[in-house]
Amino acid sequence: MTTPRRIAMLSVHTSPLDQPGVGDAGGLNVYVLDLSRALARRGVEVEIFTRATASSQPQVVEPEAGIRIVHVPAGPFEGLAKHDLPGQLCAFTAGVLQAGAGRSPGWFDAVHSHYWLSGQVGWLAAERWDVPLVHTMHTMARVKNDALAIGDVPEPLGRVIGEEQVVAAADALVASTAAEAADLTRYYAANPTKIHIVPPAVDLSIFHPLDESIQCGNGEHQFGFGVHSRRARRKLRDGLGLPEDAPVVLFAGRVQLLKGPDVLVRALVSMPPEARLVVLVGQSGRPTALRELEVLASLHGVRDRLLLHPPVGRAQLADWYRAADVVAVPSHNESFGLVAAEAQACGTPVVAANVGGLPTVVQDGVTGVLVDGHEPGTWAQVLSGLLTDHPRRAALGAAAAAAARRFGWDATAEAILDVYAAAQRLRYGA
Repeated sequence: MTTPRRIAMLSVHTSPLDQPGVGDAGGLNVYVLDLSRALARRGVEVEIFTRATASSQPQVVEPEAGIRIVHVPAGPFEGLAKHDLPGQLCAFTAGVLQAGAGRSPGWFDAVHSHYWLSGQVGWLAAERWDVPLVHTMHTMARVKNDALAIGDVPEPLGRVIGEEQVVAAADALVASTAAEAADLTRYYAANPTKIHIVPPAVDLSIFHPLDESIQCGNGEHQFGFGVHSRRARRKLRDGLGLPEDAPVVLFAGRVQLLKGPDVLVRALVSMPPEARLVVLVGQSGRPTALRELEVLASLHGVRDRLLLHPPVGRAQLADWYRAADVVAVPSHNESFGLVAAEAQACGTPVVAANVGGLPTVVQDGVTGVLVDGHEPGTWAQVLSGLLTDHPRRAALGAAAAAAARRFGWDATAEAILDVYAAAQRLRYGA
């Protein structure tokens, strides 16, 4: 088979243009957009289908050469949560197929769907267009249900069944890590020969150590892998409104029980009194999630040490990573852990839960620290130890930035192109 020329990318529940950290936007939509950009740089045209969420949205947006984002009407523009979307999949599929009907036969070379909702649509679109279906799970209901935080709600049976169907229908499955590949076979009886391990990536032109950005004569940036100087960090913190000398732990992720921000609030009680916890993101799921976090901090007497900040764009997010002493990722499950990878690329050590794909990103004792379990006292001990040990933090940060070089999008795009080719061979018997 020839190299794919045109790919239909499906992201039903979150647009690649959405602000990460708002609603259901997060690592998935960053992944879709950055992968599409890397594919476009290789001459592949990518058409991304996502659900329209406002009447003011143009039907088609072309953020850059080689990428078209198509907003498909499916149900009310507003007021639908992610768990309401299964009822709109027929409408969304109709919109996708209608868009494809205006193209000549063989226009798309493959369908790449993201998350199970998109997989349900991709299954039908791939059959209609007679092209392979490549699917990336991002998260899995059965894995999540086996790692529920106390008080969290399990994923419904309908999602489990939907995921089983997509796994069976796909010509190729993309797993971020070996752990995710094992979960696909363990929980969903996936055919191991269809699974391809392709780590996600980080935009290294945005996420890099503070001190190592140098302007070249051609206008491009090159980056080394050092660590931040105290002077540079002080200036950065001043611009972000952070205490100049206080130890800062940063949490960047949706405020939901799965991500574990409550673990950090409880841990803060046993950490040095000058330590601050910054929660950089909006709420997701329960409308009262942020308020509940504030109440929890008040009940434990640390409300004045909890700093809440709304989501920011990726360039400013990189500054928050650099300004922090440590980035904490206490998730109960992560298929990969994009926040951990981004933070390390910025030269900041990460303390992460030893779950899912996080051990692939965080090298314990080398680029950060992995913590078994979610007991607040254990997290307090590990975080306090790092916050009071500047030489160790500096060594971990330098190693983290160097290790980030393996998470570039160009390598990921090349590997994904190989997956598309393998899916074509499987479907067409070539």
